[in-house]
Amino acid sequence: MSDISNAMKQICEEKGLSYEAVLETVESALAAAYRKDFGEKNQNIKVEFDPETGKSKVYDVKMVVEDLPEEMLEQLENGEEGIVSDAASEEEGEEGKKFNPKTEIQIKDAKLIKKTVKIDDELRIKLEPPVAYGRMAAQTAKQVIIQRLREAERDMVFSEFKDKENEVVTGVIQRREGGVVFVDMGKAVGILLPDEQIHGERYNIGERVKVYVKEVRLSSKGPEIILSRTSDEILKKVFYLEIPEISNGLIEIKSVAREAGHRSKVAVFTSSDKVDPIGSCVGQRGARIQTIIQELGGEKVDIISYDDDASRYIANALAPAKISSVELKEEDRRAVVKVAEDQLSLAIGKGGQNARLAAHLTGWKIDIITSGQATQEPIATVIEEEAAEEGFGEDINEGE
Repeated sequence: MSDISNAMKQICEEKGLSYEAVLETVESALAAAYRKDFGEKNQNIKVEFDPETGKSKVYDVKMVVEDLPEEMLEQLENGEEGIVSDAASEEEGEEGKKFNPKTEIQIKDAKLIKKTVKIDDELRIKLEPPVAYGRMAAQTAKQVIIQRLREAERDMVFSEFKDKENEVVTGVIQRREGGVVFVDMGKAVGILLPDEQIHGERYNIGERVKVYVKEVRLSSKGPEIILSRTSDEILKKVFYLEIPEISNGLIEIKSVAREAGHRSKVAVFTSSDKVDPIGSCVGQRGARIQTIIQELGGEKVDIISYDDDASRYIANALAPAKISSVELKEEDRRAVVKVAEDQLSLAIGKGGQNARLAAHLTGWKIDIITSGQATQEPIATVIEEEAAEEGFGEDINEGE
């Protein structure tokens, strides 16, 4: 095996690139070097390089096209560079024919080189490879290799993490710059912006953390990976990892409502009579739910039993409050929930949080009234759509 081949394989291992990508980069660099010292104006130089022998073959590659009309030949004979066009066709409103002498050759000229050639064939005209490249050409080749390797590495990282978009992955806190946290993802560094961080959560350097890959985009500096700690998907992923009954399909997560860093509600369901979905999620002495809470930085998690009956589901979702009755108004998907006086504050929750999460979890607009109310004016109203749009803003209207 040659030194060049060994060097290429070392680059592949260090950068995580394919051997073919590195070989293509070397061939592009040699083509640029050849053009610098030996190439002519209208040559389309391609190089085939054999890493084992260190030898290269040089070609001028052209696509065979129809013979040119008189007008286009005149343009070429007058020494016009670049792409020439059939002006007559353009004047008639047709899409004019284009001809690029660098990449194309007329069929009549092509047949002088190879008699069997046909239109749309690729004609490879062999050129004499140089004994050695000049200093400037070698510098050009070096610059091309560096640039192409950077591009190949960037494209590989972008492609890998683009496939992980909308997934939950584990990273390591690398550093902080102002309010932005940088997370080491292995081959790239992700960005955790202030809006995507859990309020009050500390991010210590070297600490492992689960993050949601919200968006992967290309910037002038390379792939930019936008991460989130506030996504519902992180909560679902933690449940999936910590509760075997969910990962094996015995228990299903039906819905999630989350105010990251504060409180979440998770609706679970099972079709098996032998499995207690809430008990399985809580675990013995609360071991499983405590692990989940720790993973979420202390965020409180309510586990709710999902029910196909909307009234029971809404009543469950408003836990820990005890509900007296639920009246459904199907036409506008609104539920009037009646509670005892001593359950009112529990049903609404601090700052309206409990009712707000219940509305988002169930997808129903919720009106809360007390059992002893003389009028049917709700004490609290939660509209799920508004809650979702406002990021669970303060949309509770409390009465006197």
